[in-house]
Amino acid sequence: MSDAAFMRDNTRKTGLVTGAGSGIGRAAAIEFARQGAAVAVLDIDETTAAETAEMIEKDGGEALAIVVDIADEHSVRSAVERTVEAFGGLDFAVNNAGLASHHRQLDQLTLDEFERVVHVNLAGTFLCMKYELPLLKGGGAIVNVASNGGLYAIPHAPAYVAAKHGIVGLTKAAAVDYAADGIRVNAVCPGPTRTPGFEKVAAGTDMLARQEAITPLGRLATPEEAAAAAVWLCADAASYVTGIAMSVDGGRRA
Repeated sequence: MSDAAFMRDNTRKTGLVTGAGSGIGRAAAIEFARQGAAVAVLDIDETTAAETAEMIEKDGGEALAIVVDIADEHSVRSAVERTVEAFGGLDFAVNNAGLASHHRQLDQLTLDEFERVVHVNLAGTFLCMKYELPLLKGGGAIVNVASNGGLYAIPHAPAYVAAKHGIVGLTKAAAVDYAADGIRVNAVCPGPTRTPGFEKVAAGTDMLARQEAITPLGRLATPEEAAAAAVWLCADAASYVTGIAMSVDGGRRA
């Protein structure tokens, strides 16, 4: 490990990352561990969570794989409590897990589909925060992954955009309410990122080229680049930053 940003008095800081079985979540969990933290790797997929934890352990880090369904309150409560039982506390949490929506306009959505997307993304983030906040140590931090869909509209994704805007609002509300407890709450809003999920959807299409063409930096972020923002916001280096929605999009919002 080349950095000790998440070590304190020779003791590892401890935290959790949801949706850590792949993509931005996996990259964040690996980077936290590289910087000295003990990390609970939470994902609905037991196999991919275990794979991330194994990658961390092979590199000399400390990790625990936990299956969680963020749409289920009991599952969330159990996962957060298991993290604290295993590591002895909670210094940070990155709530990254979420659900994409079908590519269609609002009048084409069923109520069931709308409610499912909002429940998983927004209510799921709420549930994670509900059980993380009381257990966070003073000086702790939460980062919610909201995507650029939390800052402006994405065509043909009304349920997703509504949920992600809600996450930004929830983040700001919690930042104000828990500031007196020394807890910081921020959001990161990545633009399109070259995760395995994106690569699968874009395969055989011109999607990548089109997205790169409208990105001022001329390329899309890697999962590691998007994750780096979340890791920094949880670190002591960001000790005076709370209540923000940080765009990580290669200049698209500019």
